[in-house]
Formats: sequence, C-alpha cells, structure tokens
Amino acid sequence: MESLRVLELYSGIGGMHYALKESGIPAQVVAAIDINTTANQIYKHNFPDTTLWNKTIEGMTLDDFNKLPFDMILMSPPCQPFTRIGLQGDVADPRTKSFLYILHLLPRLCRLPRFILLENVKGFESSAARELLVKTLMECGYTFQEIMVSPTSVGIPNSRLRYFLTAKLSTENESTQSSKILDAFPHPAESESPEQHTVSSPLRPDTCQPEEGHVLYKQETNMDAQRKMSQNRDLSVRQIQDFLEPLMEVNMEHYLLPPKTLLRYALLLDIVQPTCRRSVCFTKGYGRYVEGTGSVLQCCMETEMENVFRGLDQFSEDEKLQQLMKLKLRYFTPREVANLMGFPQSFSFPEQITTKQQYRVLGNSLNIVVVARLLQLLVS
Repeated sequence: MESLRVLELYSGIGGMHYALKESGIPAQVVAAIDINTTANQIYKHNFPDTTLWNKTIEGMTLDDFNKLPFDMILMSPPCQPFTRIGLQGDVADPRTKSFLYILHLLPRLCRLPRFILLENVKGFESSAARELLVKTLMECGYTFQEIMVSPTSVGIPNSRLRYFLTAKLSTENESTQSSKILDAFPHPAESESPEQHTVSSPLRPDTCQPEEGHVLYKQETNMDAQRKMSQNRDLSVRQIQDFLEPLMEVNMEHYLLPPKTLLRYALLLDIVQPTCRRSVCFTKGYGRYVEGTGSVLQCCMETEMENVFRGLDQFSEDEKLQQLMKLKLRYFTPREVANLMGFPQSFSFPEQITTKQQYRVLGNSLNIVVVARLLQLLVS
C-alpha cells in the first residue's frame, strides 16, 4: 500500500499521530493543527519534523487545504459542548464553530480524503453536530461506522469510553464494514458507578475491591461493589502493575495525597491496587480535583482497606488521618497515565511543562491502542 498523506486536526499532544504509527499503516502526517500552545510545545518536542500550525481551523481557507492534498483526516473536536457534566450547548456552543467549518469545507475540497476518523465523548452520538456530520458524509458518498469503545476492550485496565466514527470513500457494503469493527470489539457493555463522569461502553466490563464479604466501607452501592469484583475477574484485561513506573525512577512521596485531601474526600476516592484490572477515566482535572477525575493507587498492601475505612466516621480527625495514611495512597504519575493511554516510552514532555499541565493535556488526549486498532480496520 502506498503511503497515505494524513491531516491531523485538533492535534493536541499527538495522540492520533502516535496511533497512526502504532497501527503500522504506511503514512505521513502532512500537517497538524491546534491552538493550544502547551499541547503544541509537547507535539513539537515529540514530532519535530511534522508541520505544525498554531492557528484556528477557521483561520484556514479552502485553498490552504487544497494545497496539501491528503488521503485521511484524523480529528478529535472539542468535547465540552457534548459532555454530560457540561451545558451541552451542542452546535450553539462557540467551541463547535471549527467543526461546523470543517463540515462546510469537506464537500468543497477539490479532492475528498479517502478515510476519516473522528473521536469524541459519550453524548456526541445524540448531538445535532453528529447529525450534521452524518448528513455531510452521506452527501459526499462515504460509508461510515460508529462505535462506542473503552480501552478495557483491548485489555487495558482503564475506563475511557469514547465515541468513534470511521468513514471511507468506498462502494464497500456498510454492513461488512460494520461487522468487521464489531468482530474486533466483541465484548459486552462496560458498566460504571453513577458518580463517574465517564459513561459505559458497549464493550467489556472493567475493576477490584472489595474482594470478599461485600462489606460496603465506602460511599458505594452493592451494585458498585459487585461491578468492581466482576471487572477484577476479567483476565483478558491486564493488571495495573504492568503500567506503573519502576519505584527507583521517581520520587513517589511527591505524588502522595495530601492530608487535607485524605480527610475531605476519603469516602469518594476510587482506590485501586497494583493487582487490580481497572481504573476510572483520567480527566484534565486529575491531581487538582478528586471526585470523578481518576483513580488513586494504594501503595501499602500490608494494610487492609476495609480495616481502615470501617468505623472511620467515629474517629477524631487526627485518628482518621493516621488510619488513612496507613494505605499510602498516591496519584498515578503523568508517565503512568500516559502508559494507560497507550503512549509509547519514546513519548516525553519538555522540561518546562509542569505536572499540572501534563495531567491536563493527557486528560484531553485519547487512547492510542484503541485508535490504532480502528485505523487498521478502516484501512484494511
């Protein structure tokens, strides 16, 4: 197969570019476009030879796009207009403007790209923006497939349910394309706890704790406990410990949860252990906000979590803190979050990027292994 020319829109820290490399498809990113200066610094650091435009997509003319003919568009438009916890402004949200501009330009290109892959959050599938996308694709003669996928479906112990659309300029019957993708992701829906700000997938269960006895020692329901146990029994998903940094390579004291956080949020924390096969979606607020932003890791395995939490509300503040500190709870490091999102070891951050910025840009990125699998299916 000849090398594909790829246009990467909303390029961020290069998740789509890494997925393209991971897929093994012969391809060259002819241009990447993003307006986030921090993300662009990281992209340039990792892909110094790729043309990167720090500008808005609406700032690009039809002529600009026609001057760099491309065979494939990869894009992950802003998700805020569609998230469950946002205002769900959809096409009325100003952040959708660039995406609507792309849909306006697509039929006017002198040469339509053969392939398109789009990623977004759960919620996009029922939006007016999605309706416009589908209408445009059909008018341009594309066959397309939509699917909700979480990384647990490819054996990664992290829930990150996302909407994907793959489109192809082809006479290929859509049902064969559809069955191909469903064969690759054949697992049942992944369920989640109601307080999580991610949503369940039509693919596979995800988690651990509590193991036996069904004692509810945190703010969770029986259903939460059962779900976590069933997730942890899914041997097709790898263990968290496979994705952790070697202890000697990083100062873990730096990532321990501070006393104030422990006291205030202990009952809301999603705690996982190295042997767990689950973690909740890491968002851009990880490390700053606690609820719904990602799991924390229990480092001291000699202490039973149940013993720490049982009767906690009857202790004084000092006693509570002493109990909770026995677990040695810490945040996942940015490198570990990147590992769970499929970024290769060659990926790195420039020295000037702070830990807070690293969490933020990772939370805005995507799972590389999932996208690579979808690209293989799209092009095959």
